[in-house]
Formats: sequence, structure tokens, C-alpha cells
Amino acid sequence: MPTELTTQEQFDRFADEVARELGAECSTAPDPGYTHMLARLITDSAGRVLSLRQHDCSQPARLKVYARLPENSGVLSPPIGVTASSARHVAREITRRLHPRHAEAIALAAELTALRETEAASRRAVAQAVAGALPGARINEQYRCTEVFWQRAPQEQTEPVETDSVHAVIGASGERLSVETSGCIEGIVAMLAAFAQQ
Repeated sequence: MPTELTTQEQFDRFADEVARELGAECSTAPDPGYTHMLARLITDSAGRVLSLRQHDCSQPARLKVYARLPENSGVLSPPIGVTASSARHVAREITRRLHPRHAEAIALAAELTALRETEAASRRAVAQAVAGALPGARINEQYRCTEVFWQRAPQEQTEPVETDSVHAVIGASGERLSVETSGCIEGIVAMLAAFAQQ
């Protein structure tokens, strides 16, 4: 028979029982991100954090358990649905179904983090090389791309003031670079000629 879960106090007691069934080192705490529904965090001795939630108060015995992942991991948190027939049943389903999916998601998140760090290092190296060739250039980091801006005003001020400029965009992996230039024709032609001789 499903456990009665209609108040936060009942839900907290149930989450405490689930935590005890999962192991002596488990603890529970409020889930600040879900104050609009019955919810509770469960943390185990391995540092895994789970969010136990009741999404539909008209079906209080139907719960969802979400595995928490590091912020900005780029991986969706894997959930399972479970019936609150008993704390032991919920703990068994977490162990049997959610823990393996959680481990896979954590491993994938670690791979993506390592890939992003490698890509960012590659982009930084390219940006430094581009900026080194354009003294005074500004480097602007974006999500999975890096921009380099360079600008030079002509020494003879005429109206309207025109500037030579370069805008370079380094792609996510750091292996692709696109460049836009503008300015006086002689300057651009000289840049293109120098580039063609490389």
C-alpha cells in the first residue's frame, strides 16, 4: 500500500527512511530549488546527491528521483519514476536503476568537461598568437568560441574617421579561424599580400 505523502513533514520523514535504507552514511536536506512541491535531497557516503520529488499532489504515491550532476555539466540529470509503496522499495529502485545511470552521466559529464578544457586551451593558444600579431588587440571569450578584436585609426584624421580593423573568431576546437577585416584598401591589400606569402 502506498505511503501517505500529503505534507512536507510526511515527505521529510519518508525521505529520511529512504536514506536509512540506502545506507547509514546517507543524509537528507531541504531541496531549495523545489519549494513549490514536496521535495527532499538525499546525499550518500559517495557524495552522490539525489532529489526525491512529488510532482503531482493528486497522485501522491508517484515520485520521481533525479540524480544531481555538477552545474554546467552539459548532461541531463537522469530521473526514474517510482511508487512510494515503501521506503525500502524506493531505495531498492534507486540502487538498481538510478545509481548505474547516475554513474554513466557523471562519467559523460567528466568527459565533456575535459573536452571543453582542452578546446578552451587550444582557443587560448590561437587567440594569443593572433593577438601577438596585432598589438593592442582585445580577446573576448564566448561560449565555445573566442573573439579577437583589433582596431587602428589612421594617423591623418579626416572626416568621417575611418579605422582599420580586424575581427577574428576562433571556433570551438581551436582548429578553425575566421577573419573579417575592414579599412583602407591599401592596408587590406597589404594584409592579404602578407597572408598569401605565408
